[in-house]
Amino acid sequence: MPLLEPKPGALRPRTIGGPAPDRVPDHRSTGTPEPLRGELAELLGAGKVLSGVSDLVRYASDASPYRFLPQVVVIAEDIDDVSAVLSYAHGKQREVVFRAAGTSLNGQAQGEDILVDVRRHWAGVEVLEEGLRARIQPGTTVVRANAALARHGRVLGPDPASAIACTLGGVVANNASGMTAGTTRNSYRTLSSLTFVLPSGTVVDTADPRADEELAHAEPALCHGLMEIKKEIEADPGLVARIRAKYEIKNTTGYRLDAYLDGATPVEILRGLMVGSEGTLGFIAEVVFDTLPLDRELTSALLFFPSLPAAAAAVPLFNEAGALAVELMDGNTLRASVSVAGVPADWAALPKDTTALLVEFRAPDEAGRAEYERRAAVVLAGLDLVAPVASVTNAFTRDARTISGYWKARKAFVTAVGGARASGTTLITEDFAVPPSRLAEACEALLELQAEHGFDAAVAGHAAHGNLHFLLAFDAARPADVDRYAAFMDAFCRLTVERFDGSLKAEHSTGRNMAPFLELEWGPRATEMMWRTKRVIDPDLVLAPRILLDRDPKAHLRGLKTIPQVEAVADPCIECGFCEPTCPSEDLTTTPRQRIVLRREMMRQQPGSPVLGGLLDAYGYDAVDTCAGDSTCKLACPVGIDTGALMKDFRHRRHSPREERAAELAALRFGAVEVAARLAVAAADKITDAVGDRILRALTGAARKAVRPDLVPEWLPQVPGAADGKLPATRRVGAAAVYYPACVNRIFGGPDGAPGPSLPEAVVAVSERAGRPVWIPGDVRGTCCATIWHSKGYDAGNHVMANRIVEAAWGWTAGGRLPLVVDASSCTLGIAHEVVPYLTDDNRSLHAELRIVDSVVWAAEELLPRLKVRRTVGSAVLHPTCSMRHLDDEAQLRAVAEACADEVVVPYDAGCCAFAGDRGMLHPELTESATAREATEVTARQFDAHLSANRMCEVGMDRATGRSYYSALLELERATRP
Repeated sequence: MPLLEPKPGALRPRTIGGPAPDRVPDHRSTGTPEPLRGELAELLGAGKVLSGVSDLVRYASDASPYRFLPQVVVIAEDIDDVSAVLSYAHGKQREVVFRAAGTSLNGQAQGEDILVDVRRHWAGVEVLEEGLRARIQPGTTVVRANAALARHGRVLGPDPASAIACTLGGVVANNASGMTAGTTRNSYRTLSSLTFVLPSGTVVDTADPRADEELAHAEPALCHGLMEIKKEIEADPGLVARIRAKYEIKNTTGYRLDAYLDGATPVEILRGLMVGSEGTLGFIAEVVFDTLPLDRELTSALLFFPSLPAAAAAVPLFNEAGALAVELMDGNTLRASVSVAGVPADWAALPKDTTALLVEFRAPDEAGRAEYERRAAVVLAGLDLVAPVASVTNAFTRDARTISGYWKARKAFVTAVGGARASGTTLITEDFAVPPSRLAEACEALLELQAEHGFDAAVAGHAAHGNLHFLLAFDAARPADVDRYAAFMDAFCRLTVERFDGSLKAEHSTGRNMAPFLELEWGPRATEMMWRTKRVIDPDLVLAPRILLDRDPKAHLRGLKTIPQVEAVADPCIECGFCEPTCPSEDLTTTPRQRIVLRREMMRQQPGSPVLGGLLDAYGYDAVDTCAGDSTCKLACPVGIDTGALMKDFRHRRHSPREERAAELAALRFGAVEVAARLAVAAADKITDAVGDRILRALTGAARKAVRPDLVPEWLPQVPGAADGKLPATRRVGAAAVYYPACVNRIFGGPDGAPGPSLPEAVVAVSERAGRPVWIPGDVRGTCCATIWHSKGYDAGNHVMANRIVEAAWGWTAGGRLPLVVDASSCTLGIAHEVVPYLTDDNRSLHAELRIVDSVVWAAEELLPRLKVRRTVGSAVLHPTCSMRHLDDEAQLRAVAEACADEVVVPYDAGCCAFAGDRGMLHPELTESATAREATEVTARQFDAHLSANRMCEVGMDRATGRSYYSALLELERATRP
């Protein structure tokens, strides 16, 4: 047993609310049963089969209000894996559900048998024909695809609010549209071709000229069945008219029956049916989109109205003026949005009925924008707007930052409102459409219906297209609340269909939520055609049999998840998944959402349950140890949930008093620790020079086993040699700033074998060269930014060092009169922000007077304008660190790089390297996983320079790519050297 095992039971919830009615039952504590586990492992390989109870629980929840525990999770790597699973399911009479991002809101990505993850190995974009088309893998996010297209001035048609997380496979499978897509820019209208796998395992590429011939040979009964349905539909003029009318407004309820009218052959029909089929007809393995022009000339306004109907009445006016987007936000939405960074705080005081329209015009050129502004002014002149709080301007603007802020508030609708809901309540997101001309009437009717059933829902949506969303919160653990929700749903569906002939699902797809009401909207004839379609394509009902089609009138009430209260920092989470693409451990263990999902299941259990025990056993490594602690999840989360901070707190809980005291002593005696660390690195360097890395790896490996892997780093060949023990000589008199070389740069040197100065020498030289000299205090040794202790959850040591560095900085900078320049981005973040909660009241006051400046910002803003660039390299690739994202100084890194290189590239998949100080040495597998996609981009071509702004992140990228990364300031010094 390791010498310093974590405190037993430290991660056990302090209060457990269970047993909850929807808890995972005890008999599921052993995970996937045999022979299912063994057979799939033999078929696919054990590494592709997730079978532990922790694995099943973390995949049981998604962004919807439902929760279903799968029997097993399969990580499919390619089409062969998908076909193998489908063949197995056919032979064993099992069911299969596909899941990518898990951002769908109606339970489409949840299954009770075999759940197949088709996100992890399915990302990639190939830009075709100079951006006119794009071939995209189904696990690619919309944001990632659009980033590749933006360089060509193109964009995808669908633009859902969840674009940072949702994947293109899901977008097509749900026909998700978004703010501007309407009925003309959605997947159905802009999809050029797709490749899919039918339930039988047959693979179809609709772009292949021989596709129909090959399908007829492989699936004659399917082809015949599709053509028979097409013939019957076309022989019924009333049904044809009904189908065409249903798609004049946004509609994703049921299968796309117009595919039978638009397609002339079985393959063409299947191409249309796959759009919006929610994984019930096949697996979408690849899509090719026709792209649209990216109009960059914008003018936007956030306009405030006294009521929801008043705002809705203005929508047709902006539609007629040519607005591309007219988005609606009611008072509940606006007030909840104050939790979103950048939203004016005075929105919290908006009157209850206040409603806003976000109106945007987009043009390809300045003349077009000016014309739109003229039209907008005419519309504005006839509106009765209100300005109930000071921040309201009711004016159109071209300012990109202001426009971005408007959209950030709008896109945070579900998460912001969900985060503001009462603790313990489940969130339901409804999505419907009516003819745009009847939007105001529909808004009035919706408000009346909500009041009748005791709901005060938040309303927002794509008003330009008559498409609104509203959110309801209720306690799924209380039968009376579930009954109230059921009664509301019955009344709402009747209202939408019978009064407005609207769509019960406009863009979120049918899912489990609306399946019981399918016939209400479409009628028996069209609904039967949908059932026949399912039976023709999937006669054995292998794929998602209770999603989209379900004859149970109460199917939408089955599987509603309870939301037990968890730690305060995580409790607002609605499990939307926006955090997942940014998480370094996403492809290794768990994501921020899954960490919270697992915590909630612990709360559902009763003390001593075997499920609780199994979850706790896995949580230490899967959730706590492999969290990089970078907190980029906080940036991605619209309501700022910092799961990284929660994991650091859990690390603190696991520490024994002896560990805490040792860490505190290290902080108290850090001067000696720093010297010892530098000597140890120097000694290690000599050992490896003499005999290689084998001995050090063996020694650290033995120590990791004896003490604990999460405490003792593994020796890595990429660890740099020791820094020079002497810092450059500088003078205080005349200094423009105080320069603080971070302890990591006082211990570790630069790239091995690289000529030129050290980083401290470079910073001093280039600052002097620019006429902005810096001064290094003589007593910097023994100080630190405190991140070492903060990241590991050592509170006592953190308090010691946080206060020491602030007191020292106060003296060095003459009470804040000079800026403090820090040469490692994580240390800049630490001193500028992360130390604050650990300061005494007096030191918090001192800290408020300090100006903490990252060295990259110093270089970009103070030095570059005063320097002459004398030489450049041909190309440079950048690794912006996660700390730079928090500090919002990635632009300054690019500015420095662009001064030094003719071509500067930031990889599309650049993200946190997860080296996190020494975490990449404690868990090398974390950095390997986190950097895999970025490394693939970097190593696909040659670059002359590989630049970043944090030494340990550079080491992590060295290890990931085999290339030598170094500080951008070293390159700046070389570029400007006389």
